[in-house]
Amino acid sequence: MQHIADAAAALASGRISAEALVDATLQRIADPAGEGRRTFTAVHAEAARAEARALDALRHAGRAPSPWAGIPITVKDLFDERGHPTPAGSVVLKDAPAAARDAPTVARLRRMGFVVIGRTNMVEFAFSGLGVNPHHGTPLSPWDRATGRLPGGSSSGVAVAAADHMGFGGLGTDTGGSCRVPAALCGVVGYKPTARRVPNTGVLPLAPSLDSVGPLARSVACCHLLDAVISGEETPPPLKARPLAGLRLGLPRRTFLTDDMDTTVSNAFQRALSRLSAAGARIELFDIPELAELPAVNATGGFAASEAWAWHRALIAEKASQYDPRILARIRRGERMGAADYIDLVAARARLCEAVAHRSQEFDAMVTPTCPIIPPALAEVEPEAEYNRINLLLLRNTAVGNFLDRCSISLPIHRPGEAPVGLMLTGETMADTALFRTAAAVEAALTETPA
Repeated sequence: MQHIADAAAALASGRISAEALVDATLQRIADPAGEGRRTFTAVHAEAARAEARALDALRHAGRAPSPWAGIPITVKDLFDERGHPTPAGSVVLKDAPAAARDAPTVARLRRMGFVVIGRTNMVEFAFSGLGVNPHHGTPLSPWDRATGRLPGGSSSGVAVAAADHMGFGGLGTDTGGSCRVPAALCGVVGYKPTARRVPNTGVLPLAPSLDSVGPLARSVACCHLLDAVISGEETPPPLKARPLAGLRLGLPRRTFLTDDMDTTVSNAFQRALSRLSAAGARIELFDIPELAELPAVNATGGFAASEAWAWHRALIAEKASQYDPRILARIRRGERMGAADYIDLVAARARLCEAVAHRSQEFDAMVTPTCPIIPPALAEVEPEAEYNRINLLLLRNTAVGNFLDRCSISLPIHRPGEAPVGLMLTGETMADTALFRTAAAVEAALTETPA
């Protein structure tokens, strides 16, 4: 069973029980040859089994809360779960009090009967796109595990769990690409909603101006369902792909397509564009000159550093030695940012959002590579300079959508056996429904076997 719909159909027909689904998932997590020990910071084995048995009884009595009751999912280690601490991939908060209640997004999934199988590993405090965690280990991308390659971050464990069938999907967060980057590097789908659509209450923050809560899973339809639930849909609507013929996809000439793009990424991206064009989509080059301003606008650290510093400064004063030094250095950048710098940043964001919306509004979505490179080897980021360079490179394309307050999705476009490559579609602010319909059409066109 690849997708949530497959599991729901099997549960409805009686071909499988929720308890069997949960047991199979727990077996994959516990497999000593797999990535479970690095992918999860906590596994709720007994609680998950008990929930599954209860949901099986409700289904037998015709009282299941939804068609998805009993399907196992994961949550990133920065979501509050009642009775569990929220350490956010750190050791600084390992002794923090247990949460008194579930985050609203987690509660909404539980009300539908989804079973939270465990908490997934992540970059400490979500402040990197690489996926490295020195405290709990770094889960590996599914591709080329003999070498050991980065999963992307910060929602590394959610992506690896989805790729390795340790759950049918999960909740991540995306502040500069943290759902889409690991999706691209692990060969799954990752969605960043328009931030205001999904509550981030009960989610440990990185930068509240940019933070968004989104799903990762193995298909667009799976992400659409999870997004609908966490955004408060009482009856999640079915996903209807829009016709591909006549679809207008805008391809920005600069910023995203640069000389440092890996050949594998370039070839996969061009192949995908060719298939979409052959299916009737119109790929149109256009310019967004305002994006050239982003490095200067964020030169003092941007929202991430300034807002992270505001949250962490008291904790750093007490426990700086327990932080990952590379994450600590990134947070400390915010210490140098003054109030006037921050006010200028807010004004620049509003101005650029308006200017870019004027240029992109004629398109159904912008289309770009998610990341310009394939998953790097863990050894490549051991030198400090390379850690920082590769991190910026992985986040370069995705961070634009966060700054511009857009919805955005990454789809896998590589062939079987190839290094994973993501194609990113970015819609207008609050155009999430339209973007999902576009993404479903693109996914269908790219997964069809050519005649």
